[in-house]
Formats: sequence, C-alpha cells, structure tokens
Amino acid sequence: MNGTRCLHPASVYDALSARIAESVGFEVGLLSGSVVSAVVLAAPDVMVQTATEYAAQIRGIMRASSLSLLVDADDGYGNALNVMRTVQAFEQAGVAALSIEDSAGLAVGQSEDEIRLVSIEEGVGKMRAALAARRDPALVIVARTPAFRLPDTESALARVNAYAAAGVDAICISGGAESVAVVRAAQAATRLPLIIGSKHGDLTLDQLGACGARIVLQGHAPVAAAVRALHDTYTHLYNGSAPANLRDRSATPKEMEQLVQVGRYQQWLRDYLS
Repeated sequence: MNGTRCLHPASVYDALSARIAESVGFEVGLLSGSVVSAVVLAAPDVMVQTATEYAAQIRGIMRASSLSLLVDADDGYGNALNVMRTVQAFEQAGVAALSIEDSAGLAVGQSEDEIRLVSIEEGVGKMRAALAARRDPALVIVARTPAFRLPDTESALARVNAYAAAGVDAICISGGAESVAVVRAAQAATRLPLIIGSKHGDLTLDQLGACGARIVLQGHAPVAAAVRALHDTYTHLYNGSAPANLRDRSATPKEMEQLVQVGRYQQWLRDYLS
C-alpha cells in the first residue's frame, strides 16, 4: 500500500486455492463475503454467513499460504461494537487488511436503486471503532463505500474525507470508478492509497496506479471456474465415463503432491515419529 505499483489480487476461497495462487506468483489474496457465503454455505451474498465462519475460513487460508490477505468484512456484521469484534477476530486469524463498508445491512453489494448507506456519522463511528480494535498497527483498515455508484459525487467525496479524517489507512471505491476523473477526485480528497472495487473501460493498472490506486479487484473468476470444472467432472463421472479420460483436464499426481506438500510431511514423519 505504501508503494507505487497497482496490483490485481487473487480471489481465493480456501487453503488449496490460496496455495495455488501463491505458487503462480500472486502477492496479495482476496477473500470476499460473497465467496465465503458461496463456498461455506452454498448461499447467495445476503450476509447469512457469520463472522465466526468467516474467520475460520481465513485461518485455513493463512495456515497454508504466505499471501497478504485482503478481506471484505462487509458492514462489520452489525454496529460499531460488532465491528470491533470482527476486527479482532479477523486480525487474530491473520489478515493483512480488511475493509468495512458503509452500506446498511443487506444493501451490501446490491444494485444502484437498492443501495442504502448509513449516515456519515455512523460510518465514521464504525471506522473509529475498527481502528481502536486493532492491536497490530501494520493491519490495514480500509473504509469501503459504494457511494460513487450514486449520482451525487460530492456526497461520496464527503464520505471519503470523513473516513480519512477518522484515520483509516486506505479507501475502497466499491463501484463507480469508471473513469480516471473519479479516481483522481478520490485521491485529491484524501491522498490515501485507493482500492478499486472493479475496473471498467480501458483504464490500465499504470493509469490507476498514477492516481493512487494500489489494488484493483477483478471479481471472482477462479471461484466460477472451479464451479464449472467440478460440475463438468461430476457430470462426466455420473454418466459413466472413466476418470482416466479426465487426465488432460486434471492436475497430475505429482502436481497434487507438490500442492499438499507431501515431501514436507514425509520429512516430518521421519523427524518426529519413531
């Protein structure tokens, strides 16, 4: 966040996906509430997962990888006191950064005509509570807002200013950053590092980086790809085809051994079991 590059994070969902992402070179991982809801509960993004379930998923990822994990903590799972508990739980689980959004309840992630925001005063209270709850000053607290998806840009900038004044470490624009002008306006308002919730149009990482953006999200294509692969594989096997026919679409036994670190566990068995 203190550098000059703008990066895409890897959308991960469990220990194995995080290890794969790290093996191909990703430095930053992303775990979102919608992904946790999908993979843990097979439920939609309506915040039915609990902070406890979320933290358990984080712990599994951090046990298996060294990614710097950015976590979307939605609205903090309640009021400012709930935000404090969420920050404590996620920090203990090992996140590098987490965002708190100023949406009201189920409005998180909804379409423009459904967006409901808490008051700026309540939003500021949540950000201050998040900052007070963290123990490690290296934990990045991000104020996330969908306000730029609404027509009133000045109101969105007022929120950014208020959260910056509260002391957050970065701002996440969760939608509405379709132009360099919007990103530049947010940067001019705060000079804090920016996280862009989604990239639209022809904006490049270099352009966004020059405007203060340090992370640009790309959605959750790996999760969707894994779902399609599982569906196709199950269909193949259910219809009576042989597993051997899937070899060209599957990890090899050697690749699986490397991912689950068979060699390391074999060494531990030799070292610690008589």
